[in-house]
Amino acid sequence: MRPLFVDPDIRKAETLPASFYRDKTMFEDTREAIFSRWWQYAGDVPDPAHTDNVIPFTLLPDFLDEPLLRTKSVAGDWRVLSNVCTHRGTILVQDPGRYRQIACPYHGRCFQLDGTFKSMPAFKEALDFPRPEDHLPSVAMEEWLGLFFVALDPAVPFREVVGPIQDYVGFLPLDTLQYDPAQSRDFAVKSHWALYCDNYLEGLHIPFVHPALNEAIDFNAYEYHQFPYCNLQVGIADPGQPSFDLPPGHPDAGRAIYAYYFWVYPNLMFNFYPWGLSLNIVEPKSRDTCLVRFRTYTFRGTEFDRSVNAIDETELEDETVVEQVQRGIQSRLYRTGRFSPKMEPNVHHFHRLLAADINAYQ
Repeated sequence: MRPLFVDPDIRKAETLPASFYRDKTMFEDTREAIFSRWWQYAGDVPDPAHTDNVIPFTLLPDFLDEPLLRTKSVAGDWRVLSNVCTHRGTILVQDPGRYRQIACPYHGRCFQLDGTFKSMPAFKEALDFPRPEDHLPSVAMEEWLGLFFVALDPAVPFREVVGPIQDYVGFLPLDTLQYDPAQSRDFAVKSHWALYCDNYLEGLHIPFVHPALNEAIDFNAYEYHQFPYCNLQVGIADPGQPSFDLPPGHPDAGRAIYAYYFWVYPNLMFNFYPWGLSLNIVEPKSRDTCLVRFRTYTFRGTEFDRSVNAIDETELEDETVVEQVQRGIQSRLYRTGRFSPKMEPNVHHFHRLLAADINAYQ
């Protein structure tokens, strides 16, 4: 397969070819080339009063499909372990609960809550046992914004990825963010996961697709910024629209900022508003389907105002146009496109990262 090439000069660059979105092998390659190596959302940090100390979960169901466990030590620290027995590969824990140890339901192998091998029936005669491989593998995990993030084989440290976000929004009361399930939704979208990200990463379509959002922001002042593993779109508020109370010394001090739209490679969106955070997770399901999870977190003492931030309306508009692109990109007559240097630098950034990872894997 020919290497992917996206010219570093956006003025000359072509987008990823249509084959990237259509090719089955290319889609399969993204599992190991991208998603097993980059940080993924893995749930919220439970309230300290929460009694469960072992919580099973699956990382990117139907795609990575990796069975994992969150376990809590006596000291209150959380870690992430494999949920697969190191004896014969059985799933260890089916249901969350309070456990003294992790016991395999198949042959009785037991592990400490930190994953250390503890005991195993009928293995007294085994030589060189237990080995390091008999402990449960530990998975890289970080806590940030009251959320868990994991990477099976981290390409870079987590803080290198999200550091630019912290620099912009660190003035906010991030430690008060609280999950609002009533304002959170999942959307099944009939498109390739990367097409959904392509759409998110540019504001060029806003006047044509999002009339309500276009009324709330100053489209002509829309901004784009790129960092090594994330990028940012800045929405400037129109007069009368809500905006951040930015402290002196902030890069945007004195400006009316409607929202900071951060994208983290490859599939996470952190949308910060004066009322809180809308976290969007784009989960691949197949070459032509993905699940987009909208999770809403409000700052303590604030409320999500649906009449001001029409997130559901914007999502449905995005879903409609992205599904049309999914249909169109199957055309035998479409090969590749070009980037708007002014309005699509973040899409260009995304395509460069994708091409680099896919080429390195191949």
